[in-house]
Amino acid sequence: MAPGLIVVPCLYVIPTPIGNLEDITLRALRVLGEVDLILAEDTRRARTLLQRYQITTRVLSYHEHNKERRLPVVLDHLRSADVALISDAGTPGISDPGYELVHAAIDGGLPVDVLPGPNAAVTAVVAAALPAAGFAFLGFLPRTAGDRRRRLQSVERLQLALVLYEAPHRLIPTVRDALDLLGDRQAVIAREMTKLHQEYRRGRLSTLLAEAEGRTPRGEHTLVIAGFERTESTSDDEARAALRRHKRGGCDRRDAMRRVTEEYGVARNVLYAWWEESE
Repeated sequence: MAPGLIVVPCLYVIPTPIGNLEDITLRALRVLGEVDLILAEDTRRARTLLQRYQITTRVLSYHEHNKERRLPVVLDHLRSADVALISDAGTPGISDPGYELVHAAIDGGLPVDVLPGPNAAVTAVVAAALPAAGFAFLGFLPRTAGDRRRRLQSVERLQLALVLYEAPHRLIPTVRDALDLLGDRQAVIAREMTKLHQEYRRGRLSTLLAEAEGRTPRGEHTLVIAGFERTESTSDDEARAALRRHKRGGCDRRDAMRRVTEEYGVARNVLYAWWEESE
């Protein structure tokens, strides 16, 4: 170390394999071996990976149920030594614990370095090969049926592929709600990605629902659903109805017009006239 150089400890956010243990970068392995402490969502799964690569760094649990208690302890440790954060699989902070710690470290003036690496959502989007200008990541949908349906309704007009994670016991209700609220769109259900028995089921939501109902879903699933496709048959009547619906729901004129413009592509001057007509 050069004379007078002050090295500030850093929080490293490190993606880990979503299945195949070979899917980890050389840099990630080096950092995991050099930091003073590794925070892991599941210490047993973490040790499987670390033992594979002969990494002996100390591991401490950091998960949804202890993160509030661990946070001040970790921040105190970060003031004197490097810490790495890993989740069960993929990138921490993406539907996994980590956001609060990263935010607190940044707020406390501590360096944070996020390494690139595996992510189930991106892997599934590429493998799905559904036409879209991009995708919207929804994570895990709400557990209750009403909240889940409202979440799906809020994105039904997005012209983006929809990506979400789902537990096996909620897969069928989620696909059923998606079919009901989004229509019979093309979709892909991915499971066991990068593993020996990885599986991609492709087809319309109705077909995928029938397949899921005919077997017992196992493991976490990643769903990619085609985005809303606006066609010439999308009529002015639908746009007018949407504007009235937003107005009745308490939206002010600007917000309602913005939403309908995004949903239907109707010019704002036309929407303004419709708004005035409905007064």
